Parts: sequence; structure tokens; C-alpha cells
Amino acid sequence: MTTAAEFDPSLGYELNPQVALRPEPFGALAYHFGNRKLSFLKVPELVELVRGLGEHASVEDALLAVPRERRASFRRALASLAASDMIRPR
Repeated sequence: MTTAAEFDPSLGYELNPQVALRPEPFGALAYHFGNRKLSFLKVPELVELVRGLGEHASVEDALLAVPRERRASFRRALASLAASDMIRPR
């Protein structure tokens, strides 16, 4: 499992195949069937970012679609998702 300290946005990440995203009005619920953790993705744009991570060479590349002033908060959210194994390095 990746810890937040190990999260490297210069690397490519993807949604862990053991994770299901269930759409919700606020964003989505992420459930990890392996470790049984549940995360709330409270921003629809974050849900789209997480779904599309695997299509980008790196997290930084994926974040180019996010307004500059929001990128730091999205990086923190992705680091948290990596720490709980919701996303993983490719």
C-alpha cells in the first residue's frame, strides 16, 4: 500500500481494479473490496479525474485539466486515495 508520503504526482496512477465508484449527487462513494475501506469523493471533478487517471502519463499531466488554484487540493485528495489504496501507481 502507498502512503501519502510516498505519493508521487510525477508518476502515472490508476484506479485500483478492486475499487468500485458509485455515483452520488455530491460526487461518488469509492469502496475497496480488498481492504473494505470506503471513501467519499465529494467533488464531481475529482471523480472524473480519478476515473481518467490511467489515461495520463502522470498525475501532474491529469491535473492540467483542473484550474490551477484547485490543483493543490486535488493533489492532497489523490495522496489520501493513494494512502488507502484506492488509486495505485501504474
